[in-house]
Formats: sequence, structure tokens, C-alpha cells
Amino acid sequence: MDVINPKTTEDLLTFISENQDSDFRFGAGYTDLLLELKENPQLDLKIINLAQLNDTMFNDIIDYGDYIHVGANVTAQELIETTLISSNYPTLVESAESVASVQIRNVATIGGNICTASPSGDMSCALISLQSICEILNSKGELREEYLCDFIQGVRKTSLAKNEVLRNVKIPKNITDQLHSGFVKIGTRNSMEISIVSLAYHLQINELGKIEKAGVSIGSVSPRIPFTEAACTYLQGKIYNDLTSEERKEFAEKVLGFATPISDIRASDWYRKEVLYNISREL
Repeated sequence: MDVINPKTTEDLLTFISENQDSDFRFGAGYTDLLLELKENPQLDLKIINLAQLNDTMFNDIIDYGDYIHVGANVTAQELIETTLISSNYPTLVESAESVASVQIRNVATIGGNICTASPSGDMSCALISLQSICEILNSKGELREEYLCDFIQGVRKTSLAKNEVLRNVKIPKNITDQLHSGFVKIGTRNSMEISIVSLAYHLQINELGKIEKAGVSIGSVSPRIPFTEAACTYLQGKIYNDLTSEERKEFAEKVLGFATPISDIRASDWYRKEVLYNISREL
């Protein structure tokens, strides 16, 4: 197995271009990749190591106008410790805090969490609730953008072409100062456990107490992590503190409409639906 260590973006794009006929994978924190390769060794595989890349668009959290850009190499711990994120997106911070142990959070990257494309990806779930946009770079230096909810196409499947790499994620700025934002993860041992069900929510509330904009996504209950658009639309314009029991039930039913869970060793499909309904109703 060969490891390629680009230092600049130009080197990275050159390596990608030159290896189109080879089997290669990107690596940065390696928390998922090493486990995968341990179970299924690939001796002829090349690893393009992004960890030593010197590029702020890959490595940093930057405030750009209407969006905050989070580089693909940013770690879960960096999200937790960055005021720009913690003060604006509590759901993302709470999802990062739910990732494994402190040791793992110090190396696990947001790009890795996204590109692993797991239905139980905690940070991916939060980012989808925020209606985040992927910024994708190809070997010719051309950029394209795609909503994260569309970028992840299924279990371990993304829209990323072989000549492309995820550079960063753009998160829209909040339009109100008051937020009701968080991340709920149901698992037997919390952060050390893959979620049975997860729910990310980010409600932006205006000075009248109305929900100006709503973002809700759900994890571990379908092959993709869906943005529950109909449920979000239902909440908009309602006074959050005046939501009735019936309105909360209606909202939970709409969230449940996006769930197609399976039964596995961790939980049955029935249990997942019941849990999702209950945590949605308590939002």
C-alpha cells in the first residue's frame, strides 16, 4: 500500500489526475478507514493523505459573507472549541460531542464523517439540518456545489466522482438571533455507541416568538439522512412556545413520514419508529 502526501492543493489535484487508473482512497483522520482496511486489506490500494495539506479552504473554519465555511479536515474537537460554531450552531456542536471519545474527536474529520456516508453519521445529520452545501473540487481545479442531503446518496455512497474531492462545507448564516437548536442521540452507551435513532434540529425564532426557519434531520432510520422538509414547513410561522400537544403530534407524524428503518442487532424497525416519534414530539 502506497501513501501519497500532497502538501499543496496543486499537488493534490495532480495526484488525483495521475491516479485515475489506480485504486485510491482519501485519508485524513483515519478513524473509519483504518478499521475498514483492517477488515478488508487492499494491498494495491493507494492512500492520498489529506492530513498534511496546507490549504485554509480544507483546514479552517472561515466566515464568508452569508456562509460559514468548514474545511473537510476540520476535526470534531475543533468544531466544539470554535466560538463561531458553538454560538451559531448548537446542533453541530452537540453532534460533534457525541462522536466516540475525546481521543477520536481530536482526529475524526468532518469530511470523513460525510464521505463515509453512514445513515448514523452524527455530524452529517446536524449539517443536513442546517441545510449545508458541499463544495467539491475536481482534478482540473473546477468547483461544484451540492446540498449535503443530495451529496449522500445511500449507505456508503456519495455523488463524488473519482476525479473529485470534498473541500469544505458551507453552512448558511442564521437569520435570527434566538435559536432552539440541538442534537438528540439514542444509543445504549451514548457517544461510544452508534445511534439507534438520532434527530438534529435547528429552529430560528424571530422577536415575536415565531419560527422563522426550521431545519430538522433524522439519522439511523433510512439509507440516507433525510432533511424532513414537510415537517420543517409545518413549523414555520408557528409560535414555538405556544405549540399545542396536537401540533407537536402532527409534527412528529410528518417527521416519521421520512423514516424507513430496518430491524438489526441494535433495534427493531418498530422500536426505531416509536423512539423517533417520541423525541420528535418533545422537540
